Amino acid sequence: MEAKAINRYIGTSPRKMRLVVDLIRGKSVGEALNILHFSPKHASKTAEKVLRSAISNLQNKDEAGHVDTDDIYVKECFVDSGASMKRILPAPMGRAFRMLKRSNHVTIVVAQRETEKK
Repeated sequence: MEAKAINRYIGTSPRKMRLVVDLIRGKSVGEALNILHFSPKHASKTAEKVLRSAISNLQNKDEAGHVDTDDIYVKECFVDSGASMKRILPAPMGRAFRMLKRSNHVTIVVAQRETEKK
């Protein structure tokens, strides 16, 4: 069983968010939460929020209502670029330069490890 969470229009650049998301891909949920919680990057707070939402979605999806968090891992996570806001910066001799304030969309998919039943 798997569940996903998406956060859209986050106000950081996709390149900075990818640095954080690459740290947790394929890790168990407990390890991923520790990595994100103690990471000095500003984007890790948002990624941690999305990961917690994905875990909660998986627990709500389960019919029994109880999923062991030791069996959950980050199946896939990726960052897509969002809309860019165009802003103007003053430049020499009365000119104006364009500045792009980029945004991104984060998607995290968590899944439950399959245990073999004999």
